[in-house]
Formats: sequence, structure tokens, C-alpha cells
Amino acid sequence: MNILILGSGGREHAFALKLSESKKVTQLFVAPGNAGTDKIATNIDLDPTDFTAVKNTVLTNNIQMVVVGPEAPLVNGVHDFFLVDNELKDIPVIGPKKDGALLEGSKDFSKQFMQKHGVPTARYQSFTKDNLQDGFTFLETLQPPFVLKADGLAAGKGVLILDSLQEAKAELEEMVTNKKFGEASTTVVIEEFLKGIELSVFVLTDGKNYKILPSAKDYKRIGEGDKGLNTGGMGAISPVPFADQAFLDKVEELVVKPTIKGLQKDGIDYRGFIFIGLMNDNGNPSVVEYNVRMGDPETEVVLPRIESDLFDLFEGVARQNLDTKSFSVTPKTATTVMLVSGGYPEAYAKNKEINGLENVTQSTVYHAGTILKDNKVLSSGGRVMAVTSFGDTIEEALKKSYNSIDKISFDKMNYRKDIGFDLV
Repeated sequence: MNILILGSGGREHAFALKLSESKKVTQLFVAPGNAGTDKIATNIDLDPTDFTAVKNTVLTNNIQMVVVGPEAPLVNGVHDFFLVDNELKDIPVIGPKKDGALLEGSKDFSKQFMQKHGVPTARYQSFTKDNLQDGFTFLETLQPPFVLKADGLAAGKGVLILDSLQEAKAELEEMVTNKKFGEASTTVVIEEFLKGIELSVFVLTDGKNYKILPSAKDYKRIGEGDKGLNTGGMGAISPVPFADQAFLDKVEELVVKPTIKGLQKDGIDYRGFIFIGLMNDNGNPSVVEYNVRMGDPETEVVLPRIESDLFDLFEGVARQNLDTKSFSVTPKTATTVMLVSGGYPEAYAKNKEINGLENVTQSTVYHAGTILKDNKVLSSGGRVMAVTSFGDTIEEALKKSYNSIDKISFDKMNYRKDIGFDLV
């Protein structure tokens, strides 16, 4: 079978590498891909939100399945586009339709969904510029820190956590009145701060049945000790030591089952991944947010731990017989450390030549923001590559990742040296 993966990051490289192991996969295409996917698949230079270009690629290359990596094509309705096109409607898309993608596309929608279906989450209210004063009043009822979330997609930057009430009021006004995050912040969700330790649980569903994939914990801040600006993710670890079976059973009963049943009750035919961002507060799970795709860099530790054929699971989603599929997971720990461009997550330089990749033997390097030019691998994004390793312990896996990083270099390369610091 010929498969097209939409996206260009480490997540998509991890999908491509895992699918390339399947005997059922004939040809792999990644659009637009990166220098890493170029080695195992055919890269096609297109914008994943340009659905006409996607259609042309699918028909030209006899694509029989599409796997959607990032959220933007899903929120914009790529799955719906396929279903209403006579030439595309029989090609399965791994990723929800527009109504399901609202779980990530609108924070207000997802909070309403959780409230409606009894999924544990933080108390919240939503505000626009028309009821700004009510927003100020609601902030006064909360204890710091104050959490403000842009309702729409804001490239991972639409969440503010603030200690000062005055600052929270000023930022709320800036978001709804001056559109600090563009159209995404015309509505803002204010919620109470959830205490505890964060982790992510990943679910794959065919609309009726589901499989729970390995859990992971990522590290969002640029600085050591989780200090500094938020990023797309500086590293990840799977499994999460504190997420034992008793806790995961609780997550399944209190979060996963009500989510899947809620989608069915609301008539949302959801086929794809649900990324559940959770807070573990003394063994009690609360949902921070839903995402409608796999996380990055979590994918780079979750997928490597799956020992069975990933395509087999995708086939189960496409045919709605996921319950007949089984998969196995290695008990080993996987860790990934993200190499980023100097200056990221603020202004950073691109087109820096990356050296030493051929010397890495203990780890898998997943390309995130790279391009191939004149047979050289160059940086093209803020997050450049994720270095993933296995070990019997977190310490052993991290040691391999950091040893591998010592062999890689590019101008102003930056990375966190304390990934997993709170777990070991």
C-alpha cells in the first residue's frame, strides 16, 4: 500500500520510520517532509493545508491511505475534503474530521465537551471583548497563578500562566481587544490552575473502539529546571514512572471512556489519535487539554516503544475493527532530547550546516526542522532534531542520548542538559 504522511517535523519522521518497517507498506511519501524523511520516503514539497495540492499528490502517486501529522490540516477539514470528493472518498484518512478536530481547534468547545460528559478538568469560563469586565470579575474569584488560553490555534503559544492578578487582567484585555494571538484570542478561556505533575496519554480510536498507547512526559520550557519561555517541547520520556497501572486504569475509567462515549453521543465519528494532556494530582487525573494528533516530541519516544506493526493499527482505524488488533510495547525506557537553534523560541538563524550525524550509533535521530541542500543537512526550524535512545532505566537512556549529542554539531546549537531531572 502507498501511504502519504502530511507534515514536516520529528513526529512525521517517526511515523515514516515506523511505517517503513511494515511489510504491507509499498511506498511512503511525506509532504513536505525533511532531510530525515528524505532517506526513507519520497518528500513532496507542498503545504499540508493546500488540499488541492494534496489531492493531486494522492491521485498522481496512487496513495491508498493518508496519515495527518499536524493539527492545522485537521482543524481546516482535510478529512471532510476527502469524504466529499468522489475521487478521494474511499481513501482512509488517519485523523478526525472537522467536528472532532474542534477538541483542539477550540479550547472553549473542548471545555464544554468535558463538562458535558463528566471528564475531570479545571473550573473555567470563556470571555470576549464584549464581556471583558466579567472576565476581570472571574479572575478575582481565582487564586494565583492565573491561566489564560486563546480559544483557537496559536502555534503552541496561546497559553499564559501568570502570578499577578493585575498582569492577568492586562493580558486578558490585550488578548481579546488587541488580538495578541490573532483571531485565536478573540475568545479566551480562563481556568483555575491545576496542581500536580503533568503527563500525556495517547489514544488511537476508530470511532467505536480504542487502544491506549504508551504514556509520556515532555519538557516545554527552554531553560534548565523548567525555567524560561515555553517551546514546542525540549525532550520527552516514556514510560512515565509515576503513571503506574493503577493510575492508568483510573485515567481509562475517568477520562478515556467518557471521552470516547461522549464523542459517540455527540454524533462525532472520530478516527485517529487523541492526545490527552493530564495533571496527576495525588493519583487523581484531571485533563489540561485535548490535542487531536500525536504530540511532538512525545511521538519520538512513544512510537519507538511499540514493537508491532503500526500500519496494522491504522488499518484497524480505517476498517473500524481496531478491537481485533493487538500490539506490544517494550518495557524499556525511551528518552529524547531536542536540539534547537540558538535564540529559539524567539528569533533564530536558519540554514546552519549540521555535522556528525553519521557518527551516531547508539541513538535514533529524528529530524524536525531540517532540509537537504547540495547533499548537506541544514537547519530550517527552531527545533532541529530529536535524539532518542533506549535503556533499562531513564538514566541509561539519557546517557546514550547525551553521548550521541556530543557527536552532533551546528552553529549555536542548544539543548537542555536536564531532561528527566524531576523523574530520576
